[in-house]
Amino acid sequence: MALSDEVFDHNPDPENPGWNHWNLKDQSLFNGAIMGKLITRVEGKRCRLRMIPERKHENLQGVLHGGTTLSLVDISLLTTMHTIGSGNAGPSVTVELSTQFVGGGDPKRPLDAVSEIVRETGSLVFIRGTVEQEEDCIAAFSGIVRKFRPR
Repeated sequence: MALSDEVFDHNPDPENPGWNHWNLKDQSLFNGAIMGKLITRVEGKRCRLRMIPERKHENLQGVLHGGTTLSLVDISLLTTMHTIGSGNAGPSVTVELSTQFVGGGDPKRPLDAVSEIVRETGSLVFIRGTVEQEEDCIAAFSGIVRKFRPR
C-alpha cells in the first residue's frame, strides 16, 4: 500500500459517477477543514480537480477569494502528479507556483482546476493548467512539484 492510500480517500464518488474523491482521511487538516469535499477525474492527458464553493470561500466583493483559487491550484498539482504522473503525492511538495488571475470566480458554480504534465524528471514534475467554471477561465497557472523519495 502506498503512503497516499494511507492518507487519502481517492475512491469513486457515488454521488458523481466518473469522479473520484480527492480528500485527506483526516478532515481536520487544511484540505477538508478549509476546502471541503474535492473530487477528481482524468480526461485524456489532463486531470480535473473540482471543489464546490461555500460562503466561507467568498471575499467582501461576493466572488471567490483568491486564496481559495490558489489553494485549489496547489492541491491540483499533487492530484495531477498522482493521477496521471508517476509520483506518490502524499508527502511531495510544491516548490514553485505561478498564477495569473483573469476573472472572478462565481461562488454559486463548481470551481475546477484542469491541469497537465509538461515534463516529469526523476525528482520533479512540471505542471500547467487553468482554473475554470464551465466555459469561463478564472486563472492560468504553472507549478513544479518535488517528488517524495523514500529514505
